[in-house]
This record gives sequence, C-alpha cells and structure tokens, in this order.
Amino acid sequence: MCTLYVTPELLEQTKSIIEREYRLGEVVEMVDMLQAAPRSSGSCMIISAKGIGLAVDWDNYQPPFLLRERLPLVADTLLGLVYVKLGNFEKAYELLAGDQNLLSDIDLLNRLQNGAPVRTEQLAADYSEFDEYRLLHNSAILMHYGDTGQAPDFDKLRYFYREALLAAPNDEHKAFTAKHYATLLIDYDDLEGAENILIPAIQYALSEDAKMELKATLCAVWLKKLSVPYDQALLANLKDQLWAVLQYYEKSGRTLEVGLILLDAAQVAQICESWSESLGYVNRALAIFEQEEQPGLLANAFMRRGTTLYAWGKNGNPQFYKGAIESFQEALKVFTREDAPAVFAEIHHQLGVIYSEIPSEVKKKSIWAAVSSTSFKEALDFYTKEQYPYEYASICNNFGNAMTKYPDAIHSDNHEKALFYYAEALDIRTAAQYPTERAVTLLNYIEACWYIGDEHTDFNQARFEDMVRKAEEVKTLVSDQTMLADAETHLEKLAQLQKTNA
Repeated sequence: MCTLYVTPELLEQTKSIIEREYRLGEVVEMVDMLQAAPRSSGSCMIISAKGIGLAVDWDNYQPPFLLRERLPLVADTLLGLVYVKLGNFEKAYELLAGDQNLLSDIDLLNRLQNGAPVRTEQLAADYSEFDEYRLLHNSAILMHYGDTGQAPDFDKLRYFYREALLAAPNDEHKAFTAKHYATLLIDYDDLEGAENILIPAIQYALSEDAKMELKATLCAVWLKKLSVPYDQALLANLKDQLWAVLQYYEKSGRTLEVGLILLDAAQVAQICESWSESLGYVNRALAIFEQEEQPGLLANAFMRRGTTLYAWGKNGNPQFYKGAIESFQEALKVFTREDAPAVFAEIHHQLGVIYSEIPSEVKKKSIWAAVSSTSFKEALDFYTKEQYPYEYASICNNFGNAMTKYPDAIHSDNHEKALFYYAEALDIRTAAQYPTERAVTLLNYIEACWYIGDEHTDFNQARFEDMVRKAEEVKTLVSDQTMLADAETHLEKLAQLQKTNA
C-alpha cells in the first residue's frame, strides 16, 4: 500500500493522475494533509505546491537510499514513484525514462533491495545543500549494505557516514544517517561508539518515529553489551526502552517488528530469571511469525523458546527439558547444515548440552549420551579451532562437562576424556583475553580430576600439583565470590589429600 498526503488544492489533480493507471487507486491511499499529518515511512509521499516530497523512511520499508528532496509534480514522475513504493520497478523504469538521474537512483534502490551488484560511480547529484548530504549518505549506504564486489572498507565507510552527519540539512536527516552509522558500528562491535552516536541523536531527532527507531537501535547495542556478571542498571534501562519501543510498534501496526522486540524482551526476561514472562513473550512472537508466514523468523523464535525452556528446566523444572529439545528440533527444519551451517552447529551445541542433562531412567542414559556426543561433534565440525577459536573453546568446555555426566563406559574413562576437551578450551581461553571463561574451565578441569582413577597408585603427584596450580590461578583471575569459594574448597581438599598421603 502507498499513501499520498496531499494538500487540499491538489487532491483532484492527484486523484486524476492515479486514475490514469487501471485499478492503481485500489492500492494507493490519498489523505488530506489538513486531516492527518504525514507519517515518516518509505511507503508515504507528500504532494504540495512545492512538488513531490519523500518522507524519511523510519519504517525500514525500503533500503535507506535517499532520492532527491523535491521532485516536480508531473504525472509520469508521480506514477513512477508510486510503482517504486509498490515494488513494481519494471513499470517504474518505463515511466521514469525521461529523467535519467532519477532513473539511475531508482535503479540503485532496486539493486539494493534485491541484492544485485551496485556501483558508487552511478550516484548522481546536483549542487544543492541537500544533494551534497545525499551523495555522502548514499555512498555510505551503498558500501555498507550493497554488493559492490569488494570487502567493506570500515575506515572509508566511517568517513562517509561522518561527513554525511556534518552535511545533514536538518536534524531529522542527521538522525537518519546516525541510525545507520550506529548500525555499522554495532556490526563491527564498536558498541561504545554506537552508543555515543545514538544517545545524542535521540535528543535532537524531531519526530516520534525517529526517536523510537533510534531507541530500538540503542536496545540492540545494550543487548550486545550484556555479559556476566550482568549490569543491573543496564538491564533496567533495557527493559524500559524495549517496552516503550514495543508499545510504539504495536500502535503503528508494525507486526513483524513487534515479534522481533518480543524476542529481545524474552532474552532480557530470561536473564532476569523471569521464566514465565520470557516464555509468554516467545509464544506471542511465534504466533506472529506463523501468521505472517515467516519461516526464518519462526525458526529464530523456536531457538529462543528452546533456550528459555532449557534455562527454566535447569532451575528446578526438569519437565521443560523435552520442550526445549522439541523447540530446537523445530528450528533445525529451517536451519539445515546446507542452508545455515553456523546456526545448525550452534543448535547442535545446545542440544548436546541438553541431552547430557535430561533426567532419565538409567537404561536410557547411554542413549542420551550417544545423541549428546553426536550433537557436540556436529558443532565441532563447523566451529573449528582455527576458524572459530572462541566458539570452539565454548563447545569444548561444554562437551567436557557433558562427558562427566555420561554413564560410566566399560573401556574408557569419561572424566579422562573430559580433561582433553577442557585442555583444548584452556588453550584458547587465556588469562589475558578471557579471564572469567578461563576460570570457569579451570574449575571444571579440577572437578573432573577428582574422579579419575590411577591404575598404578592412589596418589598422582603430577596431577596433584597441576590441580593446585589451577586452583591458585582461579584466585588471580576473578573477583566472583562463588568461584573464589570453589577454588578455596578445592585447595582445602587437596591439602587434606596431601596430609593423608604424606
């Protein structure tokens, strides 16, 4: 649907232009500008004595590529732009053939929207203040989101975004560029930089649409900043902003965005151990994505549901483990090894953990252990030590934990096998880079050592000294009292063991 906001004196003229195209009026809404203010959406245009104006697209209706600020109210131009908004580029090309600069811009917009190759040399601009800004903004957008045939040059992108911010003719357009610049910084994990762009932009943005989109992007920054131990003030701010954005999207009828924000809210609720609340958000999102026939988003929602149910199961409600497994298996119907290998591997990582922990009668334990081991190996097939060291270490640590839960094997020691995977994780989790993760794995390693038998002697001096070193190292890595207490408990038990074997 395309909406035209028209000043009263031009309503009849605009209507007659639209009626030139058979049944076009059925998908074009005309609104008297005295009756309603224009929305900031890519589906809207403003018709006035100044010509055709294009609203800033805060709805993410089309790629964030800017056309000229004002275009003449000519029948072919208006109809061509309407067809652009409706996604009929073939018809738009035919109507806009008389304006080569506009046609070139429309072609770039079409290429961006459909993932076709783009060339920055195709950009055209005149000498107006707005076009100077537009050229800088569009250059950044093409390099950021387009297929230019080259790897993105972060420094060059940052230059164009910064220059576009300086050249912006008004605060609304400046905020629009700021949003996409912040998105670039998020992609490159410069979260502080993104935050420093977004927080001032929220203050100077003119419209509610702009403020809410900037807040939604800020929520994405804060979600990525969340890590253990969780910053409670950050969590509280995030919950408040997510709720405000959710209400805005619901009021605006932006159904898919509502579903996406619900998944973010579910993640935050899970961190706060509000399991029922988290599951409620996920189930609402599932219903939206199913109704909107969005299989990819539906699969993402099933992954979030699986994560929530597993976390709830670990916290005293083991009846939710099977629901978690079923949710992850639903996600695997979309995220296959061929189509989404990274997500496929991560789901198997999660399943490996759950299979190892699910409560079951003794005779089924070996079956669960077998499928758990298979899932971990699926994950490690993709997340190799060379290409994905951080993920590899995480999977190895959890595989080691799983092995300590598997039933005793006749011809091998699961705890001895667990030490191999813990050692692999420790090789990546250095004290300098990952002190907390290293401390976790060190404690897991020490715990597994207590259960390893030695066929030659009851006291293994080398292993004893290794356990002491690792427990002492934990005390140098973290300030978490629980972890420090665990390390101290191991040291006390080791001291007692040494006395016993003196």
